[in-house]
Formats: sequence, C-alpha cells, structure tokens
Amino acid sequence: MSRRLDVLNAVKQLMTIAVPGAEVLGLDGKDMAPSDVPAAGRVIVRAGVPTLTETTLSPLTYWYDHEIPVEVYGFRSGGITREEALDTMLVGIGEQIEADRTLRGLIDWLDTSAPETDDLASYTTDGDIIGKPERVTTLTLTASYSTSGPLA
Repeated sequence: MSRRLDVLNAVKQLMTIAVPGAEVLGLDGKDMAPSDVPAAGRVIVRAGVPTLTETTLSPLTYWYDHEIPVEVYGFRSGGITREEALDTMLVGIGEQIEADRTLRGLIDWLDTSAPETDDLASYTTDGDIIGKPERVTTLTLTASYSTSGPLA
C-alpha cells in the first residue's frame, strides 16, 4: 500500500482505540453519516489532502503534511448531555494522539486542530426533526511524513 493509505488506516485504528465502542467509519465507501448515531458515538475518518511541503534530492524524498478531516458524532444518552458525550470522546482522541504521535513510527508527527462543534439534526421532507439532534465536531488531524515518490 501507499504511505498515504497506510497513514489513513493508522488514523482509523487510532480512533477505534481512542473511542472504545464507537462506530468508526471511513475509507471503505461506508462513510456517509446515517441519521442514527450509536450510544457510544460515531467517528468518520475522511481521506483528506496530502500537501507537498518540500522535496529533497539526495536521496529523493517528498515531504507531506496530510490534513485528515475527522468527524465525531455524539448525543445525549444515559444522563449525560450531548456536549459531555462529545467531550469525553474528544478527550480520548487527544490522549491517544499524545500517546502515539508517530503512529508507531509510520509518520514523523501527528497533530490536531481545535474542534469545530455544531448541532446536527435530520429532517423529514416536511421539516420535522427525526430523532434526537446530535452534536458533531470536526477535527483536522495533520500527519507529517515523507515518501520516496508522490504515489509511493
């Protein structure tokens, strides 16, 4: 596999560890956000965009900052608010990133943006809300790594 796909799969695995019990989707064609979020939440890892930051010639090395959008969904459940549910998930993600910033040596560094949080509701064609409104946040993880070629 390419370094790009290896990194994306490692980020997906990191999310599975960081948010136990959550449904973790992405990279397999099943990454649409259905209207029903499981009680433990949902995380969707998107492919993002690798941006070439530098090329060195000896040896030929391409350096990338790969911005990977991650959507985190939570809702009120079991006596905790939507914001508390989402915050618990975000704290778990932050702790896992800090524990393994190189994704087991696959990359040079992994960092995250601050969360951008919003309400998300599903509506019928008549404008009625379906189910409980959810809380969603989007993070942008930045994975810095190098490859021997743009498609490697």
